[in-house]
Amino acid sequence: MNKTLRIGLITIIGAFMLAIMPLPDWAVEYRPDWVTLVLIYWAMATPMKIGVTMAWFAGLLLDVSYGTLMGQHAVGMVLVIYVIHIQHQRLRVASLLQQAIVIFILLLIKQLLSLWVDGMLGHAPDSWLYFMPTVTSTMLWPWTYLILRDLRRKFSVEKHPQF
Repeated sequence: MNKTLRIGLITIIGAFMLAIMPLPDWAVEYRPDWVTLVLIYWAMATPMKIGVTMAWFAGLLLDVSYGTLMGQHAVGMVLVIYVIHIQHQRLRVASLLQQAIVIFILLLIKQLLSLWVDGMLGHAPDSWLYFMPTVTSTMLWPWTYLILRDLRRKFSVEKHPQF
């Protein structure tokens, strides 16, 4: 396993830890979608290594962690990563603001899919705060991108012996 893939898996595990970390009651509605953000970055940076299969398993793990219907997060995450894979070359050259706009739209679609499933199960949200994870995730995208890019660059550089 190469260094980039190891760093990718470590950051995805870190995103899962952030996703299940207990928060105060007032902050629960604002929790960013950490796992999707990290998967989006790695799908853009290394599309041959992180893909739809990884998104499916990550979504299933989120379903188990949150106690939601099996496949609810998985389908949304697969859709997001599939679109990222199709557009990864365009997104890589876009500015952070343009990337954030695309990510906002994708996360909103993912959130709407989840809302649809929750509504069908009779668990419709009470307020518009249901969509706050999409907003907070979009606002955190530039920092997530910059931190993960720096980690990838730092740890994927092969050090050659000095002669």
